[in-house]
Amino acid sequence: MARIVTILGATGSIGKSTVDLMERDLAREGGPAFKVRAVTAGTKVDELADVARRVKAESAVIRDKSRYGRLKEALDGSGIRVSAGDDAVCEAAAEPADRVLSAIVGAAGVAPTAAAIRAGNDIALANKECLICAGSSFMALAREKGVRILPVDSEHNAIFQLLVDVDPASVDRLVLTASGGPFRAKSADELAKVTVDEALHHPTWSMGPKITVDSATLMNKGLELIEARHLFGFPPEQLGVLIHPQSKVHAFVVFRDGSWHGELGAPDMRRPIDYCLNWPDRAERATSHLDLAEVGTLSFEKPDSERFPALRIAREAMVAGRGAPTVLNAANEIAVAAFLDRRIGFMTIPQLVERVLEEADKAGLLHEPATVEAALVLDGQARDLAAGRLLAA
Repeated sequence: MARIVTILGATGSIGKSTVDLMERDLAREGGPAFKVRAVTAGTKVDELADVARRVKAESAVIRDKSRYGRLKEALDGSGIRVSAGDDAVCEAAAEPADRVLSAIVGAAGVAPTAAAIRAGNDIALANKECLICAGSSFMALAREKGVRILPVDSEHNAIFQLLVDVDPASVDRLVLTASGGPFRAKSADELAKVTVDEALHHPTWSMGPKITVDSATLMNKGLELIEARHLFGFPPEQLGVLIHPQSKVHAFVVFRDGSWHGELGAPDMRRPIDYCLNWPDRAERATSHLDLAEVGTLSFEKPDSERFPALRIAREAMVAGRGAPTVLNAANEIAVAAFLDRRIGFMTIPQLVERVLEEADKAGLLHEPATVEAALVLDGQARDLAAGRLLAA
């Protein structure tokens, strides 16, 4: 029987990789292993309509209500159901499915993913904000509903695989790798002059603009440390980062006897997506395969928190806990958007985030959100603080 899949954020980079897998699956000898229940997008109505037809989805949902008519027109005669709005996205997420791929970028993905969990659907998680903005309450909700959270991010997916049948007491630490982004070798003076176009050119991965900028500042790796804290339950002192420019080793588990176990693979997001959709099985797919002889050399180095303060700020927020990661994430989203709009400089991003965290602390906002909804309220308050700081700058 085919597994039912819903794709939240079908027009983003992770969504597109998933759509590619679904199209390959439709052509599979012996019949498809998956059936797509619903696909959603924020504003890209024509792309969504095209995706819905290509994967033979049962329904398509556009978050922007003003684009409902255009989506309905584009899918006229297809038999695909059409709806629009935030509530409609949550309703699609809550329809019965074997896997809900959560790939909506930003805090907008939290409510639909929570709706999917409340409905008892297992989650293939590619939305960082669910764990950074609402980590404790999000994971508590998953435990309450008996829902599996399967990490799609290559680093967390690697650790997930490496920890199978492992006694946590035998683990010394978890180490995430980072490419170092396009500016790994730049000086502090050079970083101050980085342009938007330069920041959007990642040396290894093809991603959306927000996560590409996060990778360039190393904030992305800091956010991933917070994710790992919630996913795997290890304390901050057992979580580390190594710069690995080749992006072939995605993570290590270091054991107390000094043994390092790593997960290697080509930098192709279809592989961890495929793993999560098929888990606990492994499927043979025509995705990129790693040739170590061709790679030749794998190198590693410590991250420089002086030149890249975002990683330090994120780690401090992880250690502080409570509402600090929520505020960190919200402020970072506002700062990155301002950078992409060319309103602030590259190095102003971490500076703004740190100032907002300080202001939130003074305002008594860094409390632990008791629920996912409370985390979203705090997220909104932090965005207001960040927007006010931008206006005052």
